[in-house]
Amino acid sequence: MKTGRLGVYLTVAVTALGAALIPQAASAAADCTYTYSGQVALDDLGTGTYNGLTGGLYPGGSNVRPAAHTDAGVSIAQNQVLPRNASGQVDLVNGKVVLTSIGMSNTTQEFQKFISTAKAYSGLNDKLVIVDGAQGGQDANAWADPANATWSVLASRLSNAGVTAAQVQAVWLKEQYVGDSLGSFPAGAQNLRNSLASILRNARSKYSNLALGYVASRIYTYDPARSAGAYQQGWAVKKLIQDQINGASDLTYGTGGVAPWISWGPYMWADGLGSDRVAGGTPGRGDGLEWKCSDLESDGVHPSSMGEQKVANMLLKQLSSDPTSTPWFNK
Repeated sequence: MKTGRLGVYLTVAVTALGAALIPQAASAAADCTYTYSGQVALDDLGTGTYNGLTGGLYPGGSNVRPAAHTDAGVSIAQNQVLPRNASGQVDLVNGKVVLTSIGMSNTTQEFQKFISTAKAYSGLNDKLVIVDGAQGGQDANAWADPANATWSVLASRLSNAGVTAAQVQAVWLKEQYVGDSLGSFPAGAQNLRNSLASILRNARSKYSNLALGYVASRIYTYDPARSAGAYQQGWAVKKLIQDQINGASDLTYGTGGVAPWISWGPYMWADGLGSDRVAGGTPGRGDGLEWKCSDLESDGVHPSSMGEQKVANMLLKQLSSDPTSTPWFNK
């Protein structure tokens, strides 16, 4: 179903939307006093360490994507992510570029808000079709299975949007295990890293022209029982991206590769605080990002409408300014 100008489509039927918003696991009510977890965001940690591992979003404690990796992404964006017809052949006049999402309930909530936000962005490429593929209740284990029904649901959504698998060229991935249950660290984060890698390889095998992937972290949670896992998910994403930069064989990209080129997209974890700041507390993150209790639903886990909008704004800011996405996202 087409929802507006600029070729942006929202393909989730009412029944599917209802299912998508079902929480992944039962959760206690939000504890709005839990505004400070004591953890340090990766981008604030820098060369500091967490359980012996160096912070930063990229290798060496840096928050700057390595130039060589950026150059590779820019080359792909300019030369491979092009409007294509239903068969996947380049068609600069009538072709489409499809951006889809893969993930869980938080992901579909946030991506649907992003779709409506992108429709209002005057600089959006009219060849771009945005399809929400994320599904509530479907965690990283589900998507890591290439035969799981999540993939057939996504296929149906692509079809409903009037596009094909051969036109999918970029993906927004945000995934976690049910209940933010990673187990012991760092083994649990490594397991999630492996699941994310499997998801990317599955996507690459199903979408022959998939070239670019942006992997997001989880937002803060006001459920103390899930706090550690929510924070540690960012370490799994860091390891995933770092491994590709370092040439991991299970994440090769480009011609003959098994996965898309990947980058942060974006890193969203920060402490709560905001108007809920406790006396003596520290600001949520050095760049000003913080999550208020009002940014989450009553379970303290899923984003409220305000939280969804905050994520949508961050994603739009990245895709409309990152040199690896501007060639196909912007006019």
